[in-house]
Amino acid sequence: MEESNVIVQRRQKAEELIRQGVKLYANDFKPSHRIIDLLPAPTIDNHPAHDAPLAGGTKVVAGRVMALRKFGKAAFLKLQDGSGKIQIHIRRDDVGETTFALFKKIDIGDIVAFSGPLFRTKTGEVTIEATFMKLLTKSLRPLPEKFHGLTDIETRYRQRYVDLIVNSEVRDTFHKRVEIIRMIRDFLSNRGFLEVETPMMQAIAGGATAKPFKTYHNALSLDLYLRVAPELYLKRLLVGGIERVFEINRSFRNEGLSTRHNPEFTMLEFYQAYATYDDLMELTEEMIPWIAVEVCGSMQISYQGREVDLAPPWRRYTMDEALQQIGGLSPEILRDFPALKKMALDQGVELQPQAGIGKVKTELFALLVEEKLVNPTFITAYPTEVSPLARKNEVDPEFTDRFELFITGRELGNAFSELNDPVDQRQRLEQQIADRGEDEKIFPVIDEDFIRALEYGMPPAAGAGIGIDRLVMLLTDSPSIRDVILFPHLRSEKKT
Repeated sequence: MEESNVIVQRRQKAEELIRQGVKLYANDFKPSHRIIDLLPAPTIDNHPAHDAPLAGGTKVVAGRVMALRKFGKAAFLKLQDGSGKIQIHIRRDDVGETTFALFKKIDIGDIVAFSGPLFRTKTGEVTIEATFMKLLTKSLRPLPEKFHGLTDIETRYRQRYVDLIVNSEVRDTFHKRVEIIRMIRDFLSNRGFLEVETPMMQAIAGGATAKPFKTYHNALSLDLYLRVAPELYLKRLLVGGIERVFEINRSFRNEGLSTRHNPEFTMLEFYQAYATYDDLMELTEEMIPWIAVEVCGSMQISYQGREVDLAPPWRRYTMDEALQQIGGLSPEILRDFPALKKMALDQGVELQPQAGIGKVKTELFALLVEEKLVNPTFITAYPTEVSPLARKNEVDPEFTDRFELFITGRELGNAFSELNDPVDQRQRLEQQIADRGEDEKIFPVIDEDFIRALEYGMPPAAGAGIGIDRLVMLLTDSPSIRDVILFPHLRSEKKT
């Protein structure tokens, strides 16, 4: 009710300004400076040096009013643009009666332009002494109360535009996200990888086991699916002779919402010909610590109160080793399928009747081991049963040449030496479809064009996928995936 009253008052004020001939939404003004360029460079303790000289001349800035203290014939206010905040001092004697009368109708949240010289207050704060003011945009809704900010989590996600205005740490998170993605591009491009874009809408939802979003193309009279992964198209490019390739883009999975899952998310996938999954372990182990140093200043970081050491070399376990050494299972039970399956069912794991020992091991790993993998850990030797696109191990074909990377108890990456035998690939996909079960609503069709591409010959290769959102969560100490996605998906807003 209080906010509604403020909105009514602001609308009335806006109508009054219109009657006085004031433009509420001007588009004829350009600032000459960003605020950050007017402030002294930070010292080692991150505070501006009070004795740093100030640039002379008139400074012209524009931004949003974030705080306001009026003293009759003068006032101080905080102005914020996309680069920072600066204090403005405005006096009636400097700007004149007409401008000062307009200023008295300015509210917190309005976007306003000021110009004037710089000076320091008695406390040393850099301030613009306003000689000119112009209203650029009238705000009709109040910003959250300054001492508490926008704290309701759902409101922050739903009204991200307000969240960005009032929470500087949120703006910093998304600046870091952009930098992380830029560094990934630089890292891979400097190693000869070519960045590409592959279709978002696909006739067959392949490349991962997940429920897709379905749509329809009218002109082609064709059902299409938002991609669950770009993998099969990137492998087609390996066939075509692009031997190092990567894509950073969206994938879509019509599944649940959680602090780790959003139906629309950003993935990095990269593929290298004449490489194995061991090569991509080394590359990943080099890339992520380098990014961490650039973003966080160190390979030793804190995530949600837990210390994480990203310095290589990283730990490596086979899945069976992890189940024994971390999960506490005996070697004997890992070989006893009926006993292992009973253990999983007793602990509440849901299994399809056709699930084999590989599926059971994978489910027990998720239950007993994952949360304990705080420092970076590569888990290798995944069962062939749960790895339909990975190359079988030459020594033991029950397992694949695959790794998953875990940090802070969650999977961050998945990679394997690629299966390039078209006969084996067809058999594996057919078996995957047969094992899914009727109640799993996943489109059960083999991508015949992908098989045809393999029949032309794909060079030996390895490929990896890394969740960009989860990497950003890690490097910005963000507890939820929604904290690192500008506009996460939410349930419909309740009407009041």
